[in-house]
Amino acid sequence: MSLALNIDHSSAPRPAPSGRTPIVGLSKAEIAGKLGEMGLSERDQRMRASQLWNWVYVNGVTDFDRMANISKGLRAELAAAFDVSRPEIVSEQVSNDGTRKWLFRFRDPEHPNMPPVEVETVYIPESDRGTLCVSSQVGCTLTCSFCHTGTQKLVRNLTAGEILAQVMMARERLGDFPGGVRPTDGLVPAGESRAITNIVMMGMGEPLYNYDNVKKALLIASDGAGLSISKRRITLSTSGVVPKIGPTGDEIGVMLAISLHAVRDDLRDVLVPINKKWPLKELLEACRTYPGVSNAKRITFEYVMLKDINDSDADAKELVRLLAKIPAKINLIPFNPWPGSNYQCSDWDRIESFADIVNRAGYASPVRTPRGRDILAACGQLKSETERLKKKDRDAFML
Repeated sequence: MSLALNIDHSSAPRPAPSGRTPIVGLSKAEIAGKLGEMGLSERDQRMRASQLWNWVYVNGVTDFDRMANISKGLRAELAAAFDVSRPEIVSEQVSNDGTRKWLFRFRDPEHPNMPPVEVETVYIPESDRGTLCVSSQVGCTLTCSFCHTGTQKLVRNLTAGEILAQVMMARERLGDFPGGVRPTDGLVPAGESRAITNIVMMGMGEPLYNYDNVKKALLIASDGAGLSISKRRITLSTSGVVPKIGPTGDEIGVMLAISLHAVRDDLRDVLVPINKKWPLKELLEACRTYPGVSNAKRITFEYVMLKDINDSDADAKELVRLLAKIPAKINLIPFNPWPGSNYQCSDWDRIESFADIVNRAGYASPVRTPRGRDILAACGQLKSETERLKKKDRDAFML
């Protein structure tokens, strides 16, 4: 059975008071600039920015008083200018397979009178690694017909800080910062390895529709002096925002995954409606020319297995034909049901037959083991309860 943990909200982090700037999500240059506004010299700006970076990202500190190599007087000034708190945890659930799901609550620091928003983040542990599935938006605009998240309208983009805060809060809860304690429930990699070794931008939202914030967050996450997560261990998944695929490779340099799910435009128009704007021919050409793509840096194509929809032998053969000359790995994903869905998961023998055809063509095609189904944490199941405000209500909160 799944386990829902009770969170003590009396001790949960509060939103930043008006006027304080969240540090998480700022680049080093931006932190230095803020320090310059406080009157620090250029030399001190660089030094203090590096110190803050280390305390926040390496040590996971959320209290300026713990920053021992900064004078007491300056710590007080920093505490008045910056916020280093974590998001509020609304709920934390642990699946019977060890998968862990959090519902985080964020408040817009630029519009403190706006209602908070909530996003889901999922931790998928294995014996030798742990993958964090991170959200980029509250809701989604894509309305993919098999995806639960697509039934929730887009509320807003997450900031770079809110994207990173999911990683920071997960690392804290998993005891991944120095002095942290690993949880005893669920599954966490054994030994001295990090609890979070991989990040996938596969949570709520389309990352490339929030490109600037996702780019900034992932460059900070992969900074060797901070969270230091290798770009080879960060995967960004897109449904096919073709104009941003090239820049993702050039400017971010992470691994790429494509939510494909169909081998014909007419079917993909239904399953992944963004295909009407950028059809398969354009999408696959962007993949062939993805910067750095090679046998050592393959593109992952995600393919959800829908009974009697996209799972025939003919579909498998066409998939092989479409991906010719693209260094690729194909993830076959058994459909994860959700309340009100109109699809069924392909039968297991049908999935195996499909996988055999792809394997014989020389492509690695693992079948993804469903994880966290009992807590609606599996692929395509994420959805928070935050919905779009009516325009008049949103405008009223902006005043």
